[in-house]
Amino acid sequence: MTRGTLIACHQCDLLQRESPLGDNATARCTRCGAPLYRNRPGGLDQTLACTVAALVTFTAANAFPVVGLSVNGNLVDTTLLGAVLDLYHDGVWPIAGLVFLTTLFVPLLDMLALVYLLLPLRVGLAPYRPDLAFRVLHLVEPWCMTEVLILGLLVALVKLSVIATVVPGIGLYAFGVQMLLLAAISSGFEPRDIWARICAVNRSRLNAYPAPCTASAPTAASAGFYVCHHCGLLSVAARLHDPHCPRCGAHLHFRTPDSISRTWAFVAAAAFLYVPANVLPVMNTSSLFGAEKDTILSGVVYLWTSGSWPLAIVVFIASIAVPMLKIIALVFLLVTAQCRSRWVPRRRAGIYRLVELVGRWSMLDIYVITMLVALVQFNALATIEAGPAAIAFGAVVVLTMFAAMSFDPRLTWDTVEAHHGQATTGSSQ
Repeated sequence: MTRGTLIACHQCDLLQRESPLGDNATARCTRCGAPLYRNRPGGLDQTLACTVAALVTFTAANAFPVVGLSVNGNLVDTTLLGAVLDLYHDGVWPIAGLVFLTTLFVPLLDMLALVYLLLPLRVGLAPYRPDLAFRVLHLVEPWCMTEVLILGLLVALVKLSVIATVVPGIGLYAFGVQMLLLAAISSGFEPRDIWARICAVNRSRLNAYPAPCTASAPTAASAGFYVCHHCGLLSVAARLHDPHCPRCGAHLHFRTPDSISRTWAFVAAAAFLYVPANVLPVMNTSSLFGAEKDTILSGVVYLWTSGSWPLAIVVFIASIAVPMLKIIALVFLLVTAQCRSRWVPRRRAGIYRLVELVGRWSMLDIYVITMLVALVQFNALATIEAGPAAIAFGAVVVLTMFAAMSFDPRLTWDTVEAHHGQATTGSSQ
């Protein structure tokens, strides 16, 4: 290896050297294919501008109604916060809390943390305690679900159009613009570059500790390095009296403690709740024509028979197939890790990344229910209430996301590394 900054892959722990990248290029791990770092020229200015604009659209999206229903000249509309409060007053506070966190609190906290980091750097200053802001960003990243909310609103519009005349509100368009701005923020924000700017402003020499990388120590753990999953810094374990990152203060460990047991617990709970989430009614509808209880599957059938088959396919994949496949995939990863299987680790790493990527889309039905419950409240004409399956389904989504976060993907590669080490030792003898 040539001299250069030593880095480690967060998903397979392989030690590698940084190399220069072209504009808008991404460096990937040579072993598992996970993204390592990106080169985004002008990323700070783009991210700051888009974040400020997103805060403005976020304010508009929550100040104006998202959607309304017009029945006999009467308009019933609601904001997103109003829909959350309706769920809370109906006694479905777990779903109300989940929607509030993933669509209001978390996106706002994410944008405020970005402004706190980037605005001082834009004027040549270092933010105070940037480690706290980075930890907030790391914590809230998986739970910001504005793009899923937009799709959920579109599904709700299709269902509401049968009941009455749908009137899209300013809030709906503002949320759409916010979704695009958040995508631009994600594409422009590169934590590695921000840390480099902070260290440059502070004239800090804090960096990775370069060390020889021999064939007997190809990974960070085997070479005695801690890898910080918050800021990416490599730290020599022997030099640290306390296993915390010297740059951002995050707790350090060679492997996530109790990863297998905690992941099994989350997966088992999710599998147990998956049955009532799909068998029990997710919505209870009362009208002049009687009462009706809808499950998730009956909602898919309704969209299909009403001619909205693209949305029916999307809802089926997001609400029925994805949670089930996530549970199966996580069980597969756990069993292969516990059995110390060496079967195609790169493909298993790809399965893990896919599980992380699609997890949030299962929230789709929760957002649909939120809008329907808030808007369809015409007393004797028609009312919709959230059913018991809504809470079970929300719990399945949260538990599978926690399971994916608890699983340490580096365990997939530990057996491969041990096998290579034994082969090397055997050949030397």
